[in-house]
Amino acid sequence: MFFDGTDRVHQAMRTLAALFEQHGIAYAIMGGMAVNAHRHARTTGDVDFLVRADGLTAIRELATRGVLDAVPGRTRRFIEPTTQVTFDVLVTGLYPGSGKPGPIAFPEPTSVQHTVNNLSYVNLKTLIELKLAAHRYQDFADVVNLIRANDLDESYLPQLHESVRNDFIECLEEKRREDEYEKRQDSLAGA
Repeated sequence: MFFDGTDRVHQAMRTLAALFEQHGIAYAIMGGMAVNAHRHARTTGDVDFLVRADGLTAIRELATRGVLDAVPGRTRRFIEPTTQVTFDVLVTGLYPGSGKPGPIAFPEPTSVQHTVNNLSYVNLKTLIELKLAAHRYQDFADVVNLIRANDLDESYLPQLHESVRNDFIECLEEKRREDEYEKRQDSLAGA
């Protein structure tokens, strides 16, 4: 169900994107759903949206009106009521990971949009930069898989912010170690 796009997460993503467009909320889909849009198939149980501060205000207003459900104690997490899927809002100008100021902040969504099947996702370069800046294991694993899925190598480095280039190289080296491991396993299976 997930990979054919008929599951609750995909339904929630499409419903929310249409709702945001209806209310003039500029957005770009991030997180696991953006990883899928950039050619690496993996599952996720929620949706992440990059919006401006005024977009967060509009989303909170929709929650106040009962169109969306707010999650108590989480100021930027909401629930799409039909599917009961949670979604997080990442805001332009804030910082990935710990939230502490750093060299990379969440950008303005319309400046980094990449359209796939009529939905706006964050582009590959920005997705990789934000995942590396977040410094979480899942994000590094996503970058390793994005490198593989998009056939990236050292030639991609100049496109990336200098603060994440060393982490990108680490992910590239991990991808190559995994490739070598797979080759060894294949050769043992054929022996």
